[in-house]
Amino acid sequence: MSQIGVTRESSPAAMHRQAKLVFRQATARDAAALAPLVLASGELEFAYLLGGTQAEREAFLRQAIASDGGRFSWRRHRVAALGNEPVAVLAIQDGRANLLDDPRIALDFLRAFGAWRSGGIICRGLVLEREIPAPKRRQTLLAHCATRSDMRGQGVFRALFAHTMRARLLPARAGQTLFLDVLRSNTRAAALYRELGFVALDERADRTPKLPVHLRSSRMRFSPGDAVAGSYAPT
Repeated sequence: MSQIGVTRESSPAAMHRQAKLVFRQATARDAAALAPLVLASGELEFAYLLGGTQAEREAFLRQAIASDGGRFSWRRHRVAALGNEPVAVLAIQDGRANLLDDPRIALDFLRAFGAWRSGGIICRGLVLEREIPAPKRRQTLLAHCATRSDMRGQGVFRALFAHTMRARLLPARAGQTLFLDVLRSNTRAAALYRELGFVALDERADRTPKLPVHLRSSRMRFSPGDAVAGSYAPT
């Protein structure tokens, strides 16, 4: 689930704001600020998966992000913050640490929506996972990538990604591969990902006809040799 609205920006005001950014691990206290950001990272996907109103979807994410475990937990997220307020986010979903993700998210659904509604959510989740598969043991999925609307176009996410690479929080060694998924309609985000060093893989042949066409996505693999010079500094 990826939606980014940033470009390289060198205006004095933008550079001043970037200078004040703090890059850090998210905390449970960030849940209220992160919920709308994570929701914005995949509005169409969350609307399909959870149904209901935007307020209900955001409330679910606040609860899930505040929890100590699972794919939505604050523990999986890195943020760029101004003061204490997160303004950009990314999630690191390591395939070596996701064994309990499915039972945990099912429990989160039950707590938030009850048994009857959760059944439909879980069924739609299985359909969606055919398009956006969970990472395998030797894979890490970059997800929930978003920037607050008033901070877009200022290079904030680019700076967060670069900091995460410099801190070696994303896989760089042989045998562990970094992926992300982007909606095929989100050409702006795909262009940025290419600048950061991601390359599109061949289209998957096992797509399910049950998935709405507007949720078709492309998987991209991180290949640093293909990054645009100056886009990030991994060392």
